[in-house]
Amino acid sequence: QLFTDGITNKLVACYMDEGMADAVLVRVYGRKTELFVDRETELRNFQVLRAHGCAPDLYCAFQNGLCYQFLPGIALGPDHVRDPHIFRLVAQEMARVHAIHANGSLPKPILWQKLHKYLTLVKTDLSPKVSNPSLQQDVPSLEVLEHELAWMKETLSQLGSPVVLCHNDLLCKNIIYDGTQERVRFIDYEYTGYNYQAFDIGNHFNEFAGVKEVDYRLYPSKETQLQWLRSYLQAYKQLTQGDRGGTGVSEEELEALYVQVNKFSLASHFLWACWGLLQDKYSTIDFNFLRYAKLRFKQYFKMKPVVTALQISK
Repeated sequence: QLFTDGITNKLVACYMDEGMADAVLVRVYGRKTELFVDRETELRNFQVLRAHGCAPDLYCAFQNGLCYQFLPGIALGPDHVRDPHIFRLVAQEMARVHAIHANGSLPKPILWQKLHKYLTLVKTDLSPKVSNPSLQQDVPSLEVLEHELAWMKETLSQLGSPVVLCHNDLLCKNIIYDGTQERVRFIDYEYTGYNYQAFDIGNHFNEFAGVKEVDYRLYPSKETQLQWLRSYLQAYKQLTQGDRGGTGVSEEELEALYVQVNKFSLASHFLWACWGLLQDKYSTIDFNFLRYAKLRFKQYFKMKPVVTALQISK
């Protein structure tokens, strides 16, 4: 059975049993995806997550793909992620991933290196294409993009968001809900790596708007976000501090995380917009990547003044 939801790779389930009890998944990497996915790192992260009970079994890796265990359940849609019962499970699972290796020294966040890399690829790959009028209409110039990236790095790196192991691509379809176990699991670790805690959450909130049909009116309200963040912080503190954390979450902590998350959601728009421009050039998957990139840039510039005005009360 071919799954058609993915817009990066091809995914096939192979099984003999009609109930798919014996299913294995085979994922074949999309064309030129090695430009923005480090496959060795992906494998390493897959194994780390598996060791902590946050990923399925990995059976084998081959030159252009992977074979791994099929997780029963449903891939979430935009309705599910706003259901308080389910979003609490998502918040708790994210806390579980973020708490991995939370002790000792941590590597640098991959965000800036990744953004620089994407922007460099956009510059080298698309400069001849800039004469394309449809590209010029809603795609900012390279000068503007470089300026925005410098501004983000300066502003966001000073917010004090901790660096943790992040999924970095938590769109609805990468979350599998198993109703029998009352648990969600995350799949697809291509972009997994150490990053700012607030980026992972802000990126997930952006994904409430969907991928195929993007509608930013679905971005979670402040009330929904605070409920989500409270569940997350309770779980995260319990996992990283144990009982001595008292697992109480103060209003100050909650408000500070809310501000960080919404500011970091800008970096998520910027990253996936650049990604969309690159996919538009290389991908063979039937999806309007250019339209998607333009939507993300538009939302970035729309939200920038809004989130810039948010302040963490001292």
